Amino acid sequence: PLCAANIDNEWIPSCPTHLKPVVGIKFDTLQQGISFYENYARLSGFDTRLYSTKKRKSDGKISLKYCVCNKEGFRETPRLQSNCKKKRPITRMGCNARITLKLINDQDNYIIFSFHEGHTHPLTTPNSAHHTKQSRNLTLAHKKYIMDNSRANIGATKSYRLMKEHVGGYQNMEASVTDFKNFKETSESISGAKMHRC
Repeated sequence: PLCAANIDNEWIPSCPTHLKPVVGIKFDTLQQGISFYENYARLSGFDTRLYSTKKRKSDGKISLKYCVCNKEGFRETPRLQSNCKKKRPITRMGCNARITLKLINDQDNYIIFSFHEGHTHPLTTPNSAHHTKQSRNLTLAHKKYIMDNSRANIGATKSYRLMKEHVGGYQNMEASVTDFKNFKETSESISGAKMHRC
């Protein structure tokens, strides 16, 4: 995406008009509305997370659902611990980008009730869009490749680099080296637990 700062010093995503949220757009289900915003975020260069929910007292149905940029709000400053070796990166920047999905009272449909487009932080460029959480996807092919290489004593990092060469570059990987490492560690711990039970 190409981003430009507006007069309020916010970053506005450059996205095709038909894929951009507009107040009043109607969805058959709540999940359709959430998926619509997630797709918009993926194309625009940011990640989302689900925020607060309000329910109707009469029947318990969700009446309002907030979907926000993952950099919304601020984290509390953690207390310094003597045994803490690694500092957590700052991931919250007070971003106000969000949509509100509202239940239509006489139907089971939802509409976009409000939409704030601007971000308080730069957005991901096309060359690094594959690093966002919602763009990453560890497929069955990835998992099989990691397991096959593991049997040949090839680590997760080297597996990632080898596969990158096969698919033509990092932009085609659809997963990060951390995803490879996490899967390898998880699969090894599961295998170890099974052997221990035997």
